[in-house]
Amino acid sequence: SDAKQMAPQYTPGDEMHELALEEARELRSKQAEIASRLQTEMITPDDRDDATSVLVEVRPGVGGDEACLWAEDLVSMYQKYCTAEELRFKVISATKKEGGGYQEATLSVQGPGAWTKFKFESGVHRVQRVPTTEKAGRIHTSTATVAIMPEIDDTSSIDEEKILKEIKFQFCRSGGKGGQNVNKVETAVHATHEPTGIHFFVTQERSQLLNREIATKLVISKLKNMEAEAAAAEEAEMRSSQIGSGGRSEKSRSYNFKENRVTDHRLNQNFSLAVVLEGNLQEPVRLMALQEEKEKLEALERSFQQMPA
Repeated sequence: SDAKQMAPQYTPGDEMHELALEEARELRSKQAEIASRLQTEMITPDDRDDATSVLVEVRPGVGGDEACLWAEDLVSMYQKYCTAEELRFKVISATKKEGGGYQEATLSVQGPGAWTKFKFESGVHRVQRVPTTEKAGRIHTSTATVAIMPEIDDTSSIDEEKILKEIKFQFCRSGGKGGQNVNKVETAVHATHEPTGIHFFVTQERSQLLNREIATKLVISKLKNMEAEAAAAEEAEMRSSQIGSGGRSEKSRSYNFKENRVTDHRLNQNFSLAVVLEGNLQEPVRLMALQEEKEKLEALERSFQQMPA
């Protein structure tokens, strides 16, 4: 720059010399900032980041009854997180286990930034604690899986009319609050997509018709997301880069009750168990977003290096 060229013309300590050096430093700083901004803008945007409506699917993994109780604890954690982030939260499909906990639960989360605030929750959540049924005081390890699915737009190739013909509906009486109608009329809907085995049990509404519509929407949304994930995996393989949810979601967090510690394996960092279970996920999510951007920038840099000169 002109400032850099001017600096040597003045002796050290000269006022003009110092001013020229300061200008040179400012220009170098701006140059680095512009370069960083350009790199960030060159990252291929993820259309899902704009999604304001997501489905959160929680299912028990290994661990039997304790895994079902753990799945219920995760649902409670996400409900508190939604309250803190001013997101609308509703359990729209759930199967309760007789001894407590969930055999499966699907939550609807809506509001600004819903996808970006939940996308890093996908994966296996492992808990290490003494179950309430454990008389000898031994620590058990159980797991629950979490899948995050944004509401997919109409760019999907899924044929909804065809899917509807492939869904088997079963109806039964629903238990719980809601008056006599809930227990006397078959309002609960169990929808199964026979070719894939995807199924949802919906009891949210007091109308069979409404519950059937919700169950159908859940099945179609699940299929669309499976299609989107397959396309993303294929694209990632073509780029020879593991960016995004593919490899990251295989193992997410461990929750150790004895040591009051949550370990996020993707960040290799610990957090307070009590704080996280109260729905305070903002810091892990913020750090995951920074790490994702860093990995994408590194992949972009590698792709530039592989380009022919």
